[in-house]
Amino acid sequence: MATYLVTGAAGFIGYHTARRLLDRGENVVGVDNVNDYYSPELKRDRLANLAADSGFTFHETDIADLAGLRAAIGSTPIDRVIHLAAQAGVRYSIDHPEAYVQSNLVGHLNILEFCRHNDRIDHMVYASSSSVYGGNTKLPFSESDRVDHPISLYAATKKADELMSEAYGHLYDLSAVGLRFFTVYGPWGRPDMAMWLFTKAILAGEPIKVFNNGAMQRDFTYIDDIVTGVVATADKKPPSTGDNGGHRVYNIGNHRSEDLMHMISVLEQTLGVEAKKTMLPMQPGDVAATYADIEAINRDYGFEPTTSIEVGIPRFVSWYRDYHGIS
Repeated sequence: MATYLVTGAAGFIGYHTARRLLDRGENVVGVDNVNDYYSPELKRDRLANLAADSGFTFHETDIADLAGLRAAIGSTPIDRVIHLAAQAGVRYSIDHPEAYVQSNLVGHLNILEFCRHNDRIDHMVYASSSSVYGGNTKLPFSESDRVDHPISLYAATKKADELMSEAYGHLYDLSAVGLRFFTVYGPWGRPDMAMWLFTKAILAGEPIKVFNNGAMQRDFTYIDDIVTGVVATADKKPPSTGDNGGHRVYNIGNHRSEDLMHMISVLEQTLGVEAKKTMLPMQPGDVAATYADIEAINRDYGFEPTTSIEVGIPRFVSWYRDYHGIS
């Protein structure tokens, strides 16, 4: 039995990761500031589910406050760190840049410092994003692609996190894995994501906003597959690549790019309602297509996603109806 620090434990991926670890008998120390970027009530409901397990301990604190983080955790022995706390959202970063600097830059640095000064911790996993690929048009996206042209501040902060982690691996021999997530969805998901927004609007008889006139593709990745990859990379250090302390970055996606209009069609069929569609141009900071090359994480960790949107969307809708009491 090990003790894992999971930052962002009240968040979507953080909640599911903590749940998976608890279910296999590990101890989890959760940290989250439970901010109001989206419904704190949803975050509290996730935490209530985790709190029912005796192996879960929670601290409501901000990772941007290193002294507060250290004080909250105190002398609790931490074996591994899964750092998923971050200010999410591409579009929100356009109008609220300061939130991304505090959470994604200062917060990430604080977690690196926390690990560096804790002799017990020998490995960490952290959340990066497919957004780092910017306007890349070569598909699928590969870890070897250039990622020095971000088209949103959110993407820039995630690339900066990778660079900081690389430096800490070189300077302090800190083993770390950065995971570039591709469009994660599923039960307990985020209300600002398309799957939730579309489901809510369709059930309410309201139009959905379809950007770039529907000419969009996304590598939709089901949450259970994502968590399998997160836990696998937390359980085993990556192969060393020289003098960087074993820091590696991996794509983690479904390795299948779906047309947005096909996703909407599957959602319509699941709900039994045809969506009213408002066709709109591309939004600032958005990209037309994402598609993950997962050869590296498959080779090093055996990661193989198994959930298509034809399976995952009905699971999300079933949870959504149950959570909101919709028959």
